[in-house]
Amino acid sequence: MGGMTPYPVTGAPPPAMAGAPGMYGAPPAAMPMNPYAPVEPSSASMIVPAGSPYVDADVYCQGPQAAMAPSGMLASPSDVWEFQMLPQGLIYRSYWAGVKEPRLGIQLMHITGDHSFWDPTVGARVGIMRLGTTGGLRPEGLEWDVEGAAEPRLTLNRDRDLESVDFRAGTYLTYGISDWQFKFGYYHLSSHLGDELAIKDPVALADRINYVRDSLVLGASYYPNPAWRLYGETAYAMNADGGAAPWEFQFGTELSAPGPTGPDGTPFVALNGHLREEEDFSGDITAQTGWLWRNTSGQVLRIGLHYLNGKSNQYQTFTRSEQQIGLGIWYDF
Repeated sequence: MGGMTPYPVTGAPPPAMAGAPGMYGAPPAAMPMNPYAPVEPSSASMIVPAGSPYVDADVYCQGPQAAMAPSGMLASPSDVWEFQMLPQGLIYRSYWAGVKEPRLGIQLMHITGDHSFWDPTVGARVGIMRLGTTGGLRPEGLEWDVEGAAEPRLTLNRDRDLESVDFRAGTYLTYGISDWQFKFGYYHLSSHLGDELAIKDPVALADRINYVRDSLVLGASYYPNPAWRLYGETAYAMNADGGAAPWEFQFGTELSAPGPTGPDGTPFVALNGHLREEEDFSGDITAQTGWLWRNTSGQVLRIGLHYLNGKSNQYQTFTRSEQQIGLGIWYDF
């Protein structure tokens, strides 16, 4: 190739390599009889000295990610920051037991002293662009996210009436470094009375409210170890209507084995507290436990028990106290 003389297909080494040691060191064993025989991949790490005349094929194929670290060593791809559109995974994850978080899911539950309901959530949170690492499970860097969800409540009786629905949409800048993640952004939430209930119940129609929040959000998340997450969040509504007041706070914890789970899955526990100024800083506490499956991008499918005690998480009835007991299935981003 390019004027170079190929090695002869024989059992002897090339003439330049035979005899006394030269630039290639001691004479090697005989060359393979088949020059196209597969070569076992190197067991060397992805880190090679700068200026080395050799390069691992796996490292070479990384292309632009094969950037040199300040130490003069080749950095691992998971440590290289680069610009990405629609990156894999998220830097700041949704709160598992946060009942107003955007996700795909449903709770089938009974409210003590009332009827049984199903509360589905149809929504998502996705990353638009990131300057950071390429990993999906615990990426680092600076990221822009958007979210949206519809959160209805329907009766479990024969009619399956829509009682109310809350809509949420937001956008955030998130930043992650080591065991810490932060987010700052904005969300809009509005609550609406269901049309079936409005038709059947003139009292409910007369009592409908225009609950609205346009809020700035600041949150922080921390992993004391890979299996345990702690978080806290505050939000201030610049525009509040229908009984909403400016301040709200969230805090909670999550516990599960880290990393992709495979088909066996792993148990989980999640707790969330939500305090709201319109209720004199009372609110609700939610507990969920069960089994989860996690993929290589960090998305999680959970099934398990759901319990909420406090004020209603449907804001058409935010002043009503509820004790919810039921089952749920949730797909979290």
